[in-house]
Amino acid sequence: MWSSTRCSAISRNDLRGLMKPPPAGFAANPSRGKFTLHNGPTFRASAEGDMRTGMWVLDRHCNGMGFMHGGMTCAFSDSALAWAVWTVTGRMSVTLKLTLEFMDIVPEGTWLEAHPEVTAVDGDIVHVTARLLKEDGHIAARADAVFRSLRRRTT
Repeated sequence: MWSSTRCSAISRNDLRGLMKPPPAGFAANPSRGKFTLHNGPTFRASAEGDMRTGMWVLDRHCNGMGFMHGGMTCAFSDSALAWAVWTVTGRMSVTLKLTLEFMDIVPEGTWLEAHPEVTAVDGDIVHVTARLLKEDGHIAARADAVFRSLRRRTT
């Protein structure tokens, strides 16, 4: 079992030299809890209106064969799609449905980017899709999701 102290140390070490800096135009994504801290770090595009999220695939993100674990791909996709929902609606959301199509392996050391697009907003329901692209431009996966945006309770 990982303690938050251990997870914090891993992320600091990653950022201090165990991985390359993100490509130009990306900034570190602040952690939103222990799960994200352990599975990160991730980076967001910094240009206004650019909803891309990226990450370096590290050893801890990989399966026994040395490429990105499918569960990690799902977690990364979910986070990137939720960021797109936030960017478009200005509201936090929860995932109602997430579907992934895996198209290629993502080896350790690869820069992976999610390129999301919100395709429909119907009240509190938001449909979003993303292509997960490797640094060589090949599609690693495609994600489709439905989110429910959350409203603040007034009572």
